[in-house]
Amino acid sequence: MRLPSAILKSWKNHKMMKIEKYSFGTGDRFGKEGSAQLQAIQEINRLGIPVVPVWNKSNREHSIIHSSPADVKKEAIAATAENDYTGRYYIDADHINLSTVDRFMESSNFFTIDVASYIGIKPDQASVEDFVNRYRKYLGSMTIPGIEKKLTVTPEFLSSLAGNYLVAVDEVSKIYDHICQIKGEGNFIAEVSVDEAELVQGPLELFFILALLKEKKVAVQTLAPKFSGLFAKGIDYIGDISEFASEFEQDVAVVRFAVTELGLQESLKLSVHSGSDKFSIYPLIKAAIRKFDAGIHVKTAGTTWLEEVIGLAEAGPDGLAIAREVYRKSLLRYDELTGPYATVLSVDPKMLPGADEVDSWNSRQFNEALTHDQKCRNYNPHFRQLIHVGYKIAAEMGSGFLTALDKHHKIIAEKVKFNMLERHLKPIFL
Repeated sequence: MRLPSAILKSWKNHKMMKIEKYSFGTGDRFGKEGSAQLQAIQEINRLGIPVVPVWNKSNREHSIIHSSPADVKKEAIAATAENDYTGRYYIDADHINLSTVDRFMESSNFFTIDVASYIGIKPDQASVEDFVNRYRKYLGSMTIPGIEKKLTVTPEFLSSLAGNYLVAVDEVSKIYDHICQIKGEGNFIAEVSVDEAELVQGPLELFFILALLKEKKVAVQTLAPKFSGLFAKGIDYIGDISEFASEFEQDVAVVRFAVTELGLQESLKLSVHSGSDKFSIYPLIKAAIRKFDAGIHVKTAGTTWLEEVIGLAEAGPDGLAIAREVYRKSLLRYDELTGPYATVLSVDPKMLPGADEVDSWNSRQFNEALTHDQKCRNYNPHFRQLIHVGYKIAAEMGSGFLTALDKHHKIIAEKVKFNMLERHLKPIFL
């Protein structure tokens, strides 16, 4: 299949490899919904919002589905060709580290470098002291336009920050340099992810992390910080939304300040991970990026998979049987499936319906429990989260599950597009 010249140019011309102001990352577990996802992007584009698509898939997901990074690129190429899309798009090697990055090199042009596991590993004392001395000029009060509260930099703060982040930033540098050696500097988008760490980064931490990345010559374009509250999979934000609003606005202000103060790339912007269904904070994100005329990258993942289950349950008896089976087996393997996602789930096992009860549900009952509609009294976020992580069950069904997706493609695609456009893109950007 020949690609449009505009797409070929976007992949080959490294001088143009700067992330657009607005980008939306979307996962597709089984690689069947790329066209529907792109149609949602095209619709928001027609409404005047220049959002670009980023298809993301992690090494963990590939290992469970038995797919490869090349499959994601093939899906994107097919979707862009089918829908006559000639804009920019990206393939995100999601949450990679030095041990997993190589398999993504050929197919990806966006790399989410995840060093959360290195945060808190202590460097030697000499490195800490050197860092404090290098940044001594910032000691005292620090004014960042857009942040009203007083910020104070102390030697103790700098020492603590160095103790928590020096090793992590060194690891970012190793991974980034390795990608540069193979892809060529400037031929990809670099995102740094610290969102899965235990430590929340305040505005000062964010500024000095960016300063360290600049020192290491890491051309970071999106940064995913850790916010307060819980970004659980597939359900709304859990936490104080006013606190999030303050944190997010301060972080946007820091990014804008760091671009000029540190000489960072003008395309630098925040990335919000696990953005799936964070309905209560979408207005706050929109308000902040409008206030500062800032860019944003929002990354979602498993909501497309959930829309597939919803579509199957609605499509007919065969689809509903598959949806029920996914839940029954997920319930039996609860610990196995939830364990890897323990830090990003909020499931109370006592609130999960029994498998026999679910087997008695009709399509409407199943989908009312699963669909994220907080106005519906039958919506069950615990049920939704378990199915969210139960995609391994569907993968084990093999061709039977994939054939069902193909058979009921029309109804599923409509749900995928609606979910992405009406519940995510419009509330954030329009």
